[in-house]
Amino acid sequence: MTVVVFGSINMDLVARSPRLPAPGETLTGHSFETVPGGKGANQAVAVARLNVPTQMVGRVGNDTFGQDLLTALQQSGVGCDRVWVDPDTHSGIAAIAVDDASENTIIIVPGANGRVDASDVERLVSALSGARVLMLQLEVPLPMVVAAAKAAKAAGVTVVFDPAPAPTHLPAELYPLIDIITPNQVETSQLVGFPVETLDDAARAAAVLQQRGVGTVITKLGKQGAVCMTADDTFQIPTFPVTAVDTVAAGDAFNGGLAAGLAAGLSLQQATVQASAVAALSVTKAGAQPSLPTRAALQDFLAARSVSLPHFPV
Repeated sequence: MTVVVFGSINMDLVARSPRLPAPGETLTGHSFETVPGGKGANQAVAVARLNVPTQMVGRVGNDTFGQDLLTALQQSGVGCDRVWVDPDTHSGIAAIAVDDASENTIIIVPGANGRVDASDVERLVSALSGARVLMLQLEVPLPMVVAAAKAAKAAGVTVVFDPAPAPTHLPAELYPLIDIITPNQVETSQLVGFPVETLDDAARAAAVLQQRGVGTVITKLGKQGAVCMTADDTFQIPTFPVTAVDTVAAGDAFNGGLAAGLAAGLSLQQATVQASAVAALSVTKAGAQPSLPTRAALQDFLAARSVSLPHFPV
């Protein structure tokens, strides 16, 4: 029931201030920290902490950040045998500003992530044997994302695609390779070309994406929850009310919870409930990977809310 993640590995450089600066403005912050991140790595950690076997495929640079990033992945239980240490560049970084209202802005410098190429896809192919789910995002070169999706399709592995950062467009050939796409409101709007603010908007957008070839569309609507549309069914999963501290990894947490549930044999609806719970837990703590919950924390969270899911294998 392995989940394979093909994507970015970043070091997050997080500065916190009372509010976010306006263009050209300099603010004094009140804290700074380096936190392992990157959408690919975050999603891999989210899955591994739920006790689902996880393999990461990607690159880090030949620098201190790279070694720290690999150590962090391994300590969370992520298999890193297929992570390449690129000797010719630095590790990817994300410069993140977070205000006291838990809103954030992010600037990404790809580094090694931007050099992911066909050799990384070759390493991915060997990891797909026996895997159930491949997770993809958009912080590595898009042609390699397409190649990875093709490899997963050929291997009969479910492709869960997070179209983030928000794309201006995606190649037509990618859509039919996607089993499940999980955009938020901004990403959905970018993909379909009209604002997505309501449940009706989400349903209309999902129909557009399915016409392009996507199997299942899960649209994340913030406080309105998640709307899932398959070929045969539509359902809404409400959010779990919590007090937010830091929303930076909420999307990655959602995707990790979803993929872990699917790999463990949960139904799509059950896996989406789990995804919503993992995302809710993640926003109650600061940082990207440090905020991602363990299986025990998830079970306690669900039990406290009288939510029951089928037995989750170790």
